[in-house]
Amino acid sequence: MYEDKVLKCKDCGEDFVFTAGEQEFYAERGFQNEPQRCKKCRDLRKSSGKPQREMFKTTCARCGKEANVPFQPSNDRPVYCSECYAAMKQ
Repeated sequence: MYEDKVLKCKDCGEDFVFTAGEQEFYAERGFQNEPQRCKKCRDLRKSSGKPQREMFKTTCARCGKEANVPFQPSNDRPVYCSECYAAMKQ
């Protein structure tokens, strides 16, 4: 039914593929227009209005590696790197 289309990004001028699956998704949602920007430029545009999240360096309480976390760590609770936190959740 749908076939991949090659479109040109209006921001960077690069060609990108508007896949058959994406076209089907657009049709299901009732979108009339094709995308005008490639994924990279869409992501840049979405994130440009958001303030950068401040990250804090700390040491993982489990493995001792350096970890970046999006909150100010306090000394009364342990902080884990993403790998150790994911392992503990399982």
